[in-house]
Amino acid sequence: MADDFNEDKEKSDAAGGSYDASRRRFLKGVGIAGAGAAFADHLLADTKAAEAQANGPPSFVAGTVEIVLEINGQKRSVRVEPRTTLLNTLRNHLDPPLTGPKLVCDMGTCGACTVLLADQPVYSCLVLAVDAVGKKIITVEGLGSAEKPNPVQNAFVDKDALMCGFCTPGFVTTISAYLKKNSNPTLQDVREACKGNFCRCGTYPRVFEAALTAAKAQTGRD
Repeated sequence: MADDFNEDKEKSDAAGGSYDASRRRFLKGVGIAGAGAAFADHLLADTKAAEAQANGPPSFVAGTVEIVLEINGQKRSVRVEPRTTLLNTLRNHLDPPLTGPKLVCDMGTCGACTVLLADQPVYSCLVLAVDAVGKKIITVEGLGSAEKPNPVQNAFVDKDALMCGFCTPGFVTTISAYLKKNSNPTLQDVREACKGNFCRCGTYPRVFEAALTAAKAQTGRD
């Protein structure tokens, strides 16, 4: 093989170096072909990725839908995006809004946004409004009013069980729901019932005292 190469080179030298020129053209052609193949592979990968994105689930939900929510005994029609939370809907999309549930952590950790959904306390910042359709929703506004507060609201005032007030609607809602299930709770029962609600001001002793007072008021006990 070395003899063949030397023979070809000798022929090239005799022909004025045409062998080297042909070799350079060959190598250049190989380089161009390789680059073209790499570009084609890259283009194919981009095309497949675009097709997968088009055929797969959308990265976000656009547009709005009209839903009807039963809130505090009333049917309320509202137009929201499917991703809108119940808390956002109550506070920012209803007319007039219901601002009793508070936006504090927006992560389902503090309980300030607690509402009753089908009679169960839930963090409204974690519930989609569209998932609440067909279920009875009660906010702190629906538990009582300034003119006619419910026993828990009365007890919170009597026992001075609030400071900044941001956590108060959540506590009132949670305790009101719990006292319907247990009308004669112990202090430990109340503590357990309120473990999903957080008071940054540290007013827990008075909150618990208010809950026990409300339980007695509801049953007529002294």
